[in-house]
Amino acid sequence: MIRKVLVTVVVLFVFIGTGHTQTNKAEVDVPAYLVRSRIEKLNLQTPVSLTYNEHVQAYIDVYTLKRPDHLAGILARSEMYFPLFEEYLDKYDLPLELKYLAVIESALDPRAKSSSGAYGLWQFLYQASRMFDLEVNSYVDERADPVKATDAACRYLKYLHANFNDWLLAIAAYNGGIGAVKEAIAKAGGEKDYWKLRPYLSDQVRGYVPAFVAVNYVMNHYEGYGIEKKTAEFRYEDLLTTSVDGGISFEQIAAHTQIPIEVLRLLNPVYKMDYIPMQPQPVRIVLPEEKFEVFHEKLPLFEVETEPVATRNPAPGDTLGRIKGSHIVAPGQFFHEIAMMYQCRIEDLLAWNGLENKFLHAGQQLIVWKPAEESCNRVSVSKVEESVDINYYNAGAEEIKSGS
Repeated sequence: MIRKVLVTVVVLFVFIGTGHTQTNKAEVDVPAYLVRSRIEKLNLQTPVSLTYNEHVQAYIDVYTLKRPDHLAGILARSEMYFPLFEEYLDKYDLPLELKYLAVIESALDPRAKSSSGAYGLWQFLYQASRMFDLEVNSYVDERADPVKATDAACRYLKYLHANFNDWLLAIAAYNGGIGAVKEAIAKAGGEKDYWKLRPYLSDQVRGYVPAFVAVNYVMNHYEGYGIEKKTAEFRYEDLLTTSVDGGISFEQIAAHTQIPIEVLRLLNPVYKMDYIPMQPQPVRIVLPEEKFEVFHEKLPLFEVETEPVATRNPAPGDTLGRIKGSHIVAPGQFFHEIAMMYQCRIEDLLAWNGLENKFLHAGQQLIVWKPAEESCNRVSVSKVEESVDINYYNAGAEEIKSGS
């Protein structure tokens, strides 16, 4: 959010050249003139200027050709979050298309966390959370609260637009901060046209607006690339909100209502330890509509818990919440060092590899199961920018405008 430039945007996807495709590239090649025409039509529907150029196309290619499965997942999650975003954007008289910023920021994952510590759907840094009255403590992180974080993002976007009176500059400032954009304007001799100002911005901020335009496009025209939306786990209309007194663990809720803990985590990411802490006033909890009545029927049976359920050590070799990988033992490495590296126990390493002793040798390959959070499904905007083949696009200048 109000962030250092180096912290920005680590939010699209992992490596540009990796990922699964849903259809052959030959089947999804869309001519530049058609993409431009579609974006021009989208531009008529919003006060945010949407322009097509080679930089925008680079991001379109990442979403549609190189990471279509990732886009399919975002499309599914949009059914749960976009109606909420639109409600708050409308409340603050903001362009509804700003909902696509959250796609760039977090891929619509409320628990997304950048290497800099920015967190949530809208990627607020810890210090910024205090500016927007988002509580962050050991039990609660309101940066992950879809409602409160969206409200904060809307207030910030409205403030940014008031500073620049230009949506593209406001969007760039959302990523790099007001100071970075004002500094670029000064370096450019007072230029305030984003596309002319763009060369004076840092790599990360420079790519943010093209990514925003591309997301507008791909979220509306994904079917033309053979991409099928994944099945949404929940839609906005499938959920209901109620209030409860604190002092209840997700484990207790699950035991009484048969709502899986994984679902409670998904719908209530604000609670960090699977526990709704003791509070002076009732707090919100989101439930599947089909379980709403059951929850209230069982509520009198709930017992007050003054602290989270004690964390139970899983059995050696447990892989829940982890992704399989490998590790090559370096000279002098020992088990404690490797266990700390992958946030596991020595007993896990032994179990994963069928080892009976703690003897290691350099070059030995170990099976490791990395914490899922370490599997970053994003790529920095600057890397996408580096992939732009300007010569290729300029060769078709009659079909595509130059970006800068």
